[in-house]
Amino acid sequence: QARLEESGGGSVQAGSLRLSCAASGYTDRRTCMGWFRQAPGKEREGVASIYLDGGGRAYYLDSVRGRFTISQENAENTVSLQMDCLKPEDTAMYYCAADCEGLWSPRGPGREYWGQGTQVTVSS
Repeated sequence: QARLEESGGGSVQAGSLRLSCAASGYTDRRTCMGWFRQAPGKEREGVASIYLDGGGRAYYLDSVRGRFTISQENAENTVSLQMDCLKPEDTAMYYCAADCEGLWSPRGPGREYWGQGTQVTVSS
């Protein structure tokens, strides 16, 4: 059974947090993973994605570029999102996704390609 297991998140007053995500059970090889977020009353938005070919090719939402870093971990199909200099406007539910084309498109990732989410709350 395919699944995405997220960890990390929490509540901070500025500062940093680290999210991790491991994908397992997919019958087709995942080539890209990333994160999107959704805050109450706001549209879903892609945050970051990375290709899993070891080349480190990554993409970021403009508002997080320079503050967030997505990385491919040594474990297969595992990525992390290091979030530094967090701001209150980063407060949202963060979801790991294994469909990067959907992550960055208005339609969003297919349901089988995103996890349960982890809450990130940043207070001022």
